[in-house]
Amino acid sequence: MTPLSPMTTRSGALTGKTCLITGGAGGIGWAMARLFALHGAHVHIADISEQALGRAAAHLSGTPLASRLRYHQADVSDRASYEACITAVHKQADRLDILVNNAAYVRWDDVEQMTVEEAERSMRTGYDAMVYGVKSALPLMRSAGRGHIVNMGSAAGIVFAKGPSAAYAASKAAIEAYTQILRLELKGSSVCVTLVRPSTVVGTDFFCKNVVSSRMPRIADFLPTSTPEQVAAAVLRGLLQGREVIDVPRYLPLIYRCYTTAPELFKKLAALGGSARRDFAYNPERGAEQDPGSTRRSRPGGLL
Repeated sequence: MTPLSPMTTRSGALTGKTCLITGGAGGIGWAMARLFALHGAHVHIADISEQALGRAAAHLSGTPLASRLRYHQADVSDRASYEACITAVHKQADRLDILVNNAAYVRWDDVEQMTVEEAERSMRTGYDAMVYGVKSALPLMRSAGRGHIVNMGSAAGIVFAKGPSAAYAASKAAIEAYTQILRLELKGSSVCVTLVRPSTVVGTDFFCKNVVSSRMPRIADFLPTSTPEQVAAAVLRGLLQGREVIDVPRYLPLIYRCYTTAPELFKKLAALGGSARRDFAYNPERGAEQDPGSTRRSRPGGLL
C-alpha cells in the first residue's frame, strides 16, 4: 500500500469525527479517506462507481483501517441521490463533522469537440453537486453546533491558460466563487469552510484515463507536481489549523500573482514550447503500484 506521507503518525486528531468524502474511491478522495481514518475519523466514501468502491474496499480488507470506512454508491450530480447519501450517513453516525465535496467529471476537449451534455455534466458533478451537499449538510452542522465543509477547487479555476477544457475551468471557477462567499457568510459561526486548490496531481484517473498529458502546456513539465497523498496531507493540516484556503503545491500563490499582474504575457509564456512531454499518469512515489481506482493508459516515464 502506498505510504501516506507526510503526517502518517497516528495523532487521534480526528477521533470521533464523521467524514463524508465524495469521489472518494480513487485519487485524492481515496488518499484523504485513508489518511483521515488513520487519524481516528470514521470515513464514509461516496462514489458513482460500484466497481471502484469494491476495489477500494478490497484494497483495505483485513487492515486496521477497514473498520473505519464505509462505502456508498451515489451519483452526486443527482440531487436526490446525494441528499439521500448525506441523510444515510447522518442517520448511521448521528453526526456529520466534515463534508468534502471532491467529486468531478473530467473531460478535457476543446469546446468544438465537447458535447453540450459533457459540458453540462462537468458543471453538474462539480458545482451543482457542491451546492446540493452544502445545502443538505449545513443545517445538520448548524444544529450540531459544529462542522467543516471542504470544497475542491483548482488552480484551473483561477489561471485561464490553454489546456484545461472550458467546462472544467468554468466549474472550478464557480466552486471558487461560491466557496469564497460561503466562507464570508459563515465567518464567526460554528461551521468552517475551506477551499482546496491543487495544481497538477500525478498518478490518478485524471491523467491515467481521462486526460492525455499532452493537453498540459510545456511549462507544466518544469513545475513541481503533487501526489494524492501530498494533497490529502495538506487538507488534513488545513483542517487542524482552520485554514480558509489550501494551495497545493505552495508555490501557487506566486503563479496567481504573476497571472493577475500580466495575464496575456503569462498565457504566452505558458504556451512556449507547445505541449507537455511528461507523463503525468505516472506517480514516482508508487512506481508500479497504482491507485486502486486507476487504470493506466500510458507508460511511465519522465520527459519524453
